[in-house]
Amino acid sequence: MFSASAVIRSSLKSRILARATGFRCEPNWLGHRWKSCIQHTRGIASAPVTPPPLQLHKPPSGPPKSILIVNKHRTRPIIEAIDAFLKHLRQNYPNVRVFHEDRPDIPAGVEVWRPGEGAEKIDLIVTLGGDGTILYASSLFRVGAVPPVLSFSMGTLGFLLPFHVDDFAKAIATVFEGKATVLYRMRLLCSFFDKNGNRTGSDGEDWQVMNEVALHRGSSPHLNTIDAFVDGQHLTESVSSQSDGLIVATPTGSTAYSLSAGGPIVHPSLSALVLTPICPRSLSFRPLVFPASSSLTLRIGDRSRASASVSMDGQVSRILSPGESVAVRASLYPIPCINRSSIAEPVEDRPEGTGPGKEDDWVRDINNLLQYNATFRSKGLLRHSRD
Repeated sequence: MFSASAVIRSSLKSRILARATGFRCEPNWLGHRWKSCIQHTRGIASAPVTPPPLQLHKPPSGPPKSILIVNKHRTRPIIEAIDAFLKHLRQNYPNVRVFHEDRPDIPAGVEVWRPGEGAEKIDLIVTLGGDGTILYASSLFRVGAVPPVLSFSMGTLGFLLPFHVDDFAKAIATVFEGKATVLYRMRLLCSFFDKNGNRTGSDGEDWQVMNEVALHRGSSPHLNTIDAFVDGQHLTESVSSQSDGLIVATPTGSTAYSLSAGGPIVHPSLSALVLTPICPRSLSFRPLVFPASSSLTLRIGDRSRASASVSMDGQVSRILSPGESVAVRASLYPIPCINRSSIAEPVEDRPEGTGPGKEDDWVRDINNLLQYNATFRSKGLLRHSRD
């Protein structure tokens, strides 16, 4: 279990142990538990801000009964991988229903699945592609809880790609045996409002976002003036927030666009909102991290010289004019992603006292993918200097 502890020592040699606990991955397919604490200081108790109760996917009694395949464009490697995957399922799990989106390139022998409130119930999502494929799968579930996601890489590296497609048989077996653990990755809920404060969009539709919401100037050569509010309280003066835009990211999205804009790296098991400015004019306009209970509102200032574009998970979806706004808060429907460590190392094989390994996945990723704290004098440079 990921936890952070701080011991506060007073001059009277008294100690107060304050423990902040985040997500915990149980050795169960969909194990999850929130924990909270109350800190006591000389008779004064203060309850920390707790996130809203999550609405989680309810697993079936037993192994998955239905699987949804989500894949990127059907290139030859994708076609071969899907054919091998379907053949394996039919031979080893013949009673499982397999679904696919209604697309022209739908694989043969699978059922058509359409998103929405009346959609067929899905117990497991299998993605084949890159990180963008998982973001797309997330967008299919705008209403209700999201099934667990088992993601396979087709050769590209990414934080959301724990398994290579060659390992699908072992990964599927672990899931069906109930030995897989999941990491609940937080999503954002986005609502749009006009200058009068009325919700816009078809039937007041909200958006579920996995990585980030970016409010930026788009193709306009002019700077945007953006007012940022936290729980209704004004955070920035319009003149100090002139920039190319603002990013509101999840911990999962903290290693994407937000990181490129200078934002902090946040462990995905935490529940928080990251506010990162894009090329701010003010040097004091720094990234901020807010609790998941906060609501952030980004409003295009009346003095803004141009409209702004809103991108959600890399897809441009809205244009906001001066006076219009987008409100962002934590979604009640996170994405349960199956951990690599639960597949590669069964629970009974782990050393005594070690957890399910979600931290191991993350530490491995920031070292391998981001080259965290790697020096400029890498081995490649050293070899080159000797030549």
